[in-house]
Amino acid sequence: MAEFDVIFAGGGLSTGLIALKLKKAKPQLRMAIVEQGPRLGGNHTWSFHGSDVGTEDLRDLQPMVRSSWPAQDVRFPDLRRTLRTSYSTIVSDDFHEHISERFGEGVLLNQKVSDVSSSGVTLAGGEVLSAPCVIDGRGPRREISNHLALAWQKFFGLEVELQEPHGLKRPTIMDATVAQTDGYRFFYCLPFTETSLLIEDTYYSTSMQLDQANAAEHVFAYARERGWKIARIEREEIGCLPIVLAGKSDAFDAGPEDAVPCGLRAGLFHAGTGYSLPDAVRAANAIAGIDRLTTDAARETIAKLRTQVWEQGKFYRLLNRLLFIAAQGEEKREIMQRFYRFPEPLIERFYAGRSTALDKFKVLSGKPPIPLGNAALAVPAQSAWQFVSDGATARGR
Repeated sequence: MAEFDVIFAGGGLSTGLIALKLKKAKPQLRMAIVEQGPRLGGNHTWSFHGSDVGTEDLRDLQPMVRSSWPAQDVRFPDLRRTLRTSYSTIVSDDFHEHISERFGEGVLLNQKVSDVSSSGVTLAGGEVLSAPCVIDGRGPRREISNHLALAWQKFFGLEVELQEPHGLKRPTIMDATVAQTDGYRFFYCLPFTETSLLIEDTYYSTSMQLDQANAAEHVFAYARERGWKIARIEREEIGCLPIVLAGKSDAFDAGPEDAVPCGLRAGLFHAGTGYSLPDAVRAANAIAGIDRLTTDAARETIAKLRTQVWEQGKFYRLLNRLLFIAAQGEEKREIMQRFYRFPEPLIERFYAGRSTALDKFKVLSGKPPIPLGNAALAVPAQSAWQFVSDGATARGR
């Protein structure tokens, strides 16, 4: 039996950031990161606004950041705006390299796990790894969707090398001038160099299904419309993030025999965007601050953090219901266009999950771009359960 001080099941964003923070705060700890795949982080891109994290956290993330920009753009039919908030991106290859360099033999790749408990991890081959603190970041449990009313942010992207410069000076985090299908649709573009960029076709949808071949054609068509000639494709990326319409945080509760959940498994993600990096940073700081690190102590710490996140998330879940249930057709895009007319500090606090009472009042006041009757019907959380049930019934026909 191999013994450690901390074992991480899963080598994703949250476990990686917790491990790095613990390495910095408690360098004497013996840690193991157990990942079933060949690389840590899979095939992902994680982006964040400069206002999402603190100054010290930004310094800690910097070795993994592939690109940073001092501003970002949004595009709508009646709005073009540059937001003077910095924006940074971490690509999973850099994430893998940095953590592998820091932890060496403590990174166990291609290791399937047969059991995870509060005291250890059992590998598929029968080997048992034990530790007083075990953290489980293997993604959300399947049964969680039975306790939450969910919609989705789904996307397909291609990182490409162009024949000529693309002309983008900063990211376009939302280009909603495109045709609106399958909910609210926009393109997302990250310019890494003068001739390389990531182009993603993105949807806020009630369905998880995404036709990859069709989405790839959309990316090619968007590139042609922008006058970009693709020389080669470097990689492709597909993802689906949960957008919570209603539900309770106890759906993510862990029992006394369970390991400490983190990341999506712990319900630590922004209810309105599905993004998890800011909450992953908060979780890493919270766990690194525990004096005597045990599974019980870390589980309690994560539970308290999740309670805070979900309390703040009430507002974002309400906005989700207005977008998915109350708004119809083009109204969804009009809602988003209206949001991006607000002052930048309000938008920054929204993305960071720290909206103030005044922010909430401003967002909900004024003349909405949807009928008041539809908005009133979407306000009660129960409306989300009926909406999801009706959608499931329709898809089953």
